[in-house]
Amino acid sequence: MSRLLGSLKGGALVALLVLAIGGLAMAVGESAQIRVVNFFFINMIVVLGLQVTMGNSGVVNLGHITFMGIAAYVAAVLAIPVAIKATIIPNAPFGLATFALSPFLAALIAIAFSTAIAWLSGLLLTRQSGIAASIATLALLVIVHTVLVNWTSVTRGLVALYGIPMETNIVMLMFITAGVVILARLFRDSKMGVQLRASGEDVLAASSMGVNVRRLRLVAWVSGSAIIALAGVLYAYLIGTMSPKSFYFEAVFLTLAMLILGGMRSVSGAVIGSIVVTIGFELMRYLENGPEIFGLDLPDMLGLTGFFLGGIIVLFMALRPSGLVGDEELDEFIARRRRERKERAAGSGAAASN
Repeated sequence: MSRLLGSLKGGALVALLVLAIGGLAMAVGESAQIRVVNFFFINMIVVLGLQVTMGNSGVVNLGHITFMGIAAYVAAVLAIPVAIKATIIPNAPFGLATFALSPFLAALIAIAFSTAIAWLSGLLLTRQSGIAASIATLALLVIVHTVLVNWTSVTRGLVALYGIPMETNIVMLMFITAGVVILARLFRDSKMGVQLRASGEDVLAASSMGVNVRRLRLVAWVSGSAIIALAGVLYAYLIGTMSPKSFYFEAVFLTLAMLILGGMRSVSGAVIGSIVVTIGFELMRYLENGPEIFGLDLPDMLGLTGFFLGGIIVLFMALRPSGLVGDEELDEFIARRRRERKERAAGSGAAASN
């Protein structure tokens, strides 16, 4: 019980940081800044889902955006009004063009469907380890992207799907993100999370101690994918229009960079990495367009954002694979610093008395 309370307190501390960012954006931000914060929250939910899967198991996941795309398209197709469907996807199979569900019900079905696909794919993927598992997740990403591009009667392919109800707002996003932070922390500190992280360090040792590594990886894969599916629904309901390119390599590298920079084994690291990369990414996007700074006209630097994300992944995996915070949570860091200050104070007092 004490460990559960500690996890709740630690998760709540990071969740307060999330709520503070949202509150600050609403208080002083203009529409452009609020839009950036909205996407920041959605990306953070994806990163937290990735942390549940990849951060705890230690298996690199390159296909996580798959479930974001599946959920986004399922929710969109189910929720778009019939009058719009008759124009954009009149030949959709299964009678999809003849009815429309409420956004909430469509969201529930989309998350459930995406989670079911995650479970089915997880039965196969969790049999693999190391580079084989990573390649398999990449193959899953390519397969689903190919389906989204070519199943034009449902997705419209590369042509944008529009008419999606725009139900998402910053208040909803900030509270959902805060809740996901707490859930991710509870999973990390649970018995399953501890065993899964141990298996990530040494699979054979964990297995010899009776840990069912395959089952734990499947639970993490499905749980993390469900969180990512939630992000996909929120994304669809935020922008109201989308295409398959939103759920491909750029999104994969962006969210991977966030997790790697912050620290894969820490929920706090996932949040901090999301903050740092979002700020850096927006700065790179600004510089990419050749702005004028202090009277100096900078040249266009197209591709700077891609270079930035690639640089983060390469440099941190090579020089600091544990990320900025390692495997330490924010509350654990604060508690450790307090202990160190007390120890220094006690040592200073003892030296003075001598």
